[in-house]
Amino acid sequence: MQLKIYSQEDINALVKRRAGEVRLGERVRVLNVADNDNWEVALSDSPARYVLLGLPEDIGVRANYGRGGAYSAWNPVVATLLNVQSNRYFTGDQLLVLGHIDFSDLMDKAAALNFQDAADVNVARELVSEVDELVMPVIEAIVRAGKEPIIVGGGHNNAFPNIKGAVKGLQTKLNKSYAAIDCINCDAHSDLRPLEGRHSGNGFSYALASGDLRRYAMVGLHEIFNPDAIIEQIHSDDRLQASFFEDIFVKGDDGFTEAVEEAMHFAGNDFTGLELDLDTIQNIPSSAKTSSGISTIQARKFVHMVASKCNVVYFHIAEAAPVLSHIKTDLKTGKLIAYLITDYLKAREYWHAQYS
Repeated sequence: MQLKIYSQEDINALVKRRAGEVRLGERVRVLNVADNDNWEVALSDSPARYVLLGLPEDIGVRANYGRGGAYSAWNPVVATLLNVQSNRYFTGDQLLVLGHIDFSDLMDKAAALNFQDAADVNVARELVSEVDELVMPVIEAIVRAGKEPIIVGGGHNNAFPNIKGAVKGLQTKLNKSYAAIDCINCDAHSDLRPLEGRHSGNGFSYALASGDLRRYAMVGLHEIFNPDAIIEQIHSDDRLQASFFEDIFVKGDDGFTEAVEEAMHFAGNDFTGLELDLDTIQNIPSSAKTSSGISTIQARKFVHMVASKCNVVYFHIAEAAPVLSHIKTDLKTGKLIAYLITDYLKAREYWHAQYS
C-alpha cells in the first residue's frame, strides 16, 4: 500500500502547543486504523467533511521538460497548517489529515533518467501513468465516502487522476452512472498539450479524452506561454472557456473578479473540480515560477469565490516547489498554501450552510 496514513502521534509531533491557545493540529481528525486494510471503512465513518492528502512527487513536471521540486510542498504545508489557530472562523473538527502517497520508488526511477534524452522522457511519461494509478483510487475513495479531498503537491499531471477519481467516487456515492465533472483552473498554462504520454502539461487533455471532464474553464492564461494551436482549440471547442492575463490586467483595468465569475458561470451548478497552479502567482517558487502573475491576495480571492459559490468536489494546489526558493529555508510558500487551504475550508463551510 503506497498510502502513508498519519496517526495521532504523527500530528502531535508537528504541533507546537502554547498555553491559552488552540492550534488546528489539536482539533483535526485522523484515521485510527491498526493497518491500511480498513482505512476506507474508517474514512466513511469519520464525521469530517474535508480530507487533506499530500502528493510529494515531481515526475510529471520533469516529463514535461520542467524544473523539478514539486515534491517539496507537502511537508512545509502540513507543518504550517497544523499550527494555525483553531478559532471561531474554523475550528478544525471538520478536517481529517489522511496523509500522503509514497512515491519514493517511482521518484528513484525518475532520478536515474536523463531528461534531455527522448527515450528517457518516454520512460518518465510511463512513470507518470503509474502515478495516475496510485492517485486515482485514493481520490475515488475519499469522494465515495462523501468527503472533499484537499490535495497538496505534485505536478499538474495530477489533475487527471483527481478528475477521474472524483467521477468514479461520485458514481458509487450517488449510486448512478455519473458521467463527468467540470473544472475551474487558475493557471498561466492551459495544460492542454497533446496526448503524447502523460506529463504535467496534458492532465486536462487526457481528462477530456477519457470523457471524465465535461467543461473546463481557465482563469488568467498567459498569451506568450500557450501555443497557438491550443488557443485555437480553446476558441473552437465549446467545452472550453478561458480568460487571459493580458486582457485582465495589461489591456484592461483589473477585471479579475469578472474573469472568475465568467468561469463559474461557464461551469454552472454541476460538480466542479477546483485547481490552482502556484506558477500563476507572482514570485512564488514553482516549476515555472513567474515574475508577472496574480497576487497572493487575488489567488486567495479566487479560491474563496469558487469554493463559496460552486459545487466543488475537490481542491488541488499544484506545482509549488519551496525547494527552488533562493532562500535556504522557505517558509512563505507553506504559509501561503495554509492560507489558501483555510480560505477554502471557510468558504466551503459557508457553501454547505447555504446549499447542502
